[in-house]
Amino acid sequence: MNLGRIITAMITPFDEAGAADPGEAARIARWLVDRGNDGLVIAGTTGEGPTLTVDERMQLFASVKEAVGDSAAVIANTGGNDTRSSVALTKEAQATAVDAILAVVPYYNKPTQEGMIAHFGALAEATSLPIIIYNIPGRTGVNMLPETLLELARSHKNIVGVKESSGDVAQFSEILRNRAEGFLFYCGDDHLFLPSLALGGDGVVGVASHFCSREYQRMAEAIHGGRVAEACGIHYDLVPLINALFATTSPIPVKWGMNHLGFKTGETRLPLCGMPKELQHRLKRLLEPFTKTAAA
Repeated sequence: MNLGRIITAMITPFDEAGAADPGEAARIARWLVDRGNDGLVIAGTTGEGPTLTVDERMQLFASVKEAVGDSAAVIANTGGNDTRSSVALTKEAQATAVDAILAVVPYYNKPTQEGMIAHFGALAEATSLPIIIYNIPGRTGVNMLPETLLELARSHKNIVGVKESSGDVAQFSEILRNRAEGFLFYCGDDHLFLPSLALGGDGVVGVASHFCSREYQRMAEAIHGGRVAEACGIHYDLVPLINALFATTSPIPVKWGMNHLGFKTGETRLPLCGMPKELQHRLKRLLEPFTKTAAA
């Protein structure tokens, strides 16, 4: 299974009426792929998935897949905190010809490890598509333990990887040293992408990669080529941008940044609100190197 190395968790643009805009999403998707992204997650955390209707999700999945074709992997987020709804959404997503599924650990209701096994088992049985489990305890309120993840991977051949956003490098290590050959490890924290590569990770599902996917590709190539100092230099250069993109709740900054580059992103949906003025000035300055390749 190869879904690529640099995957962007893509924003969802909204039109002037506040509805999801599949046409602009297609435009953004093509631009991201042209800039070196290997894959795109649609309707994830950065795409404001919890605020999207089922119809909006399906339109976005279909539009982006049609726009990029086979030039990049299109990964549909169908996770949620109700197993039945997630199963139904996964089945609908498969009909849009997406390449894979991303499914978050159920949030708010804080399932046990046993509950997670049952939940993801149901999703795996509902689709023939490859599934990437998304572990982000800071947003879900519960952490999927490495042994739970690896048990799921052993039990279901279409559970092919993880987007690991615990921020815990020790947990990264446990997964990486015990995973089966071919099981994909994607770092879900931009600021930990370089350490995860050094440990043997396969790539990133990022936010900053809206802007710096080419730099991420070069950083990964440097690490794989044993050029550690070069990789560290690229990482250090990107730290101010990454910090700014997470200085308030994501995806507020990245969506503002893409709008600044010329895309019609619209506002974030409530309960997320606007970009703080002081952060606007900071991010605008950091995005100056990327404006030359911005949207026409």
